[in-house]
Amino acid sequence: MKILSIQSAVAYGHVGNSAAVFPLQRIGVEVLPVYTVNFSNHTGYGAWRGPLIAPEDVREVITGIEERGVLGQIDAVLSGYQGGEGIGDVIIDAVARVKAANQDAVYACDPVMGNATSGCFVAPAIPDLLRDRVVPVADIITPNQFELGYLTGTSPDTLESTLESVDAARGMGPDTVLVTSVERPDRPEDTIEMLAVDGTGAWIVQTPRLPMKANGSGDVTAALFTAHYLRDRSAESALRKTVSSVYDLLARTLESGERELQLVESQEFYANPREQFAVRQVR
Repeated sequence: MKILSIQSAVAYGHVGNSAAVFPLQRIGVEVLPVYTVNFSNHTGYGAWRGPLIAPEDVREVITGIEERGVLGQIDAVLSGYQGGEGIGDVIIDAVARVKAANQDAVYACDPVMGNATSGCFVAPAIPDLLRDRVVPVADIITPNQFELGYLTGTSPDTLESTLESVDAARGMGPDTVLVTSVERPDRPEDTIEMLAVDGTGAWIVQTPRLPMKANGSGDVTAALFTAHYLRDRSAESALRKTVSSVYDLLARTLESGERELQLVESQEFYANPREQFAVRQVR
């Protein structure tokens, strides 16, 4: 399997491609990483160095890959945080080029906008760009519950309303939706859930909620879910494997006391997910 991953990169820590590439490689995926920024560290520190890569330069890298004649070998395009409008246009164009070369290729979009705690933290134009232009060309999307609500103009909270919001999102274009950070009011205290929906059904899985915030965990989640789903074509199987790997990664990180994801130290959890959490079909 080959995945073209168009995301940010940092030298220190793990977000964007610096979070997604190694777990994918560890499960046997060939990754073609294309960088949209090259920063010293993620912006959560409040200070960083390094350049934003101009959209035309990102496009040039993709054109160079195309000139090697390999776009037809790519099984999926993966994208995450988009720093500006121009990158969205480049990604949409890259998806069109890949799909022209391989009609079976898919586009997996993590529509990063914000979360229920912080609200939107992207440039003002990005949420509308994602909703109106990017998500409609995606095959797989991996929003959190807050982002799902924005994309669909709804307020998902219960399982029923979240499923209705997913249906609205699927009506926009994507076939498969993974909702991360599902927080139902009737769930047991100190738990959190993920919900995966495709044309064959809907499945939910519940894990303990760990007392931490880990930059990059969403990037790992989107990458692993995309790869597992492409291999199995099973939302239930992809959900079960992904949630197990990500939970164990977060638990290892919490145990370490470090701020950054313990990505390398947790590699066995990607290669051999323990699948320790029950996945329940809800539709």
